[in-house]
Amino acid sequence: MAVSILFRSVKTNLAKVNFQKHVQCVHTGCSLLGADKALVVKLRKATGYTFINCKKALEKFNNDIEQAESWLHEQAQMEGWSKAHKLEGRRAKEGLIGLLTQDNAAVMVEVNCETDFVARNEKFQQLVQDVTLATMAHHHSRQQSGYVKSMWSAEDLTKLTMVDGPLVADQLALTIGRLGENISVRRAVSFGIPANWHIGSYVHGAVMEISSMPMGRYGALVVFQGGPEGQAETMGKKLGQHIVGEAPITLGNIEDQSCGESETRLLPQTFLMDPRYTVGQYLRLQNAHVFDFMRYKCGESIAQEVE
Repeated sequence: MAVSILFRSVKTNLAKVNFQKHVQCVHTGCSLLGADKALVVKLRKATGYTFINCKKALEKFNNDIEQAESWLHEQAQMEGWSKAHKLEGRRAKEGLIGLLTQDNAAVMVEVNCETDFVARNEKFQQLVQDVTLATMAHHHSRQQSGYVKSMWSAEDLTKLTMVDGPLVADQLALTIGRLGENISVRRAVSFGIPANWHIGSYVHGAVMEISSMPMGRYGALVVFQGGPEGQAETMGKKLGQHIVGEAPITLGNIEDQSCGESETRLLPQTFLMDPRYTVGQYLRLQNAHVFDFMRYKCGESIAQEVE
């Protein structure tokens, strides 16, 4: 009798175990392991994807976080290409200007999105940084000497390889998949200068950056030579502030006379940082000479670019 009761008890317990496994298998999509909550939180923090998608990925790969993250990126990229095709006609006039100076070179990049809300998102700012770094890396790879100015179209930029491997086009699709807005890498300019020249820079309307790279609604780069010893950075910033504030279109000549408030030549303009002088007069006092400049306003007509 005791043996019979023991046998029935073991049989009942085995049946319960098998039933519980079956229920768990059905609930998790035929995976014997549910998503670990701590791993879901960790994966969400690392990738920025939704809680539901992170949970789904971990369940799919039995809590293997590396496989889950890789799968999420693949899905987002595929979805991003689809969204990019659907959203490409939507107006994208917001965004950020990214600016980087390094050694004897400088790069300024414009990346657009639909809303200021997305422009303040860390994922969007990471894209701006990545595109700017990729442009700078390609500039250095050319190994050019002397003064070099390069203009980059959207097509040029999307073909670049980013520092960590993928194409800019792929990273763009991934970001669209994450943020759900039309995003475009619009344009860039790069300068390379001789050792005894300087590049001034300024960003206006700066956001809280994810790194030390300046980003904002307006940006300016100015190529110049001379000025007080040890004051190149300060002087370059002043010139950049003037260019952003007064929006010159062409350089002009140092002897040109100003035509008033409608003046669009840089050198005859009244110097914003010291209205006693024109920019040309200020430069002469500082024993300096401006060779070139570029100003970007986020969302402006490209027809306004300096040739």
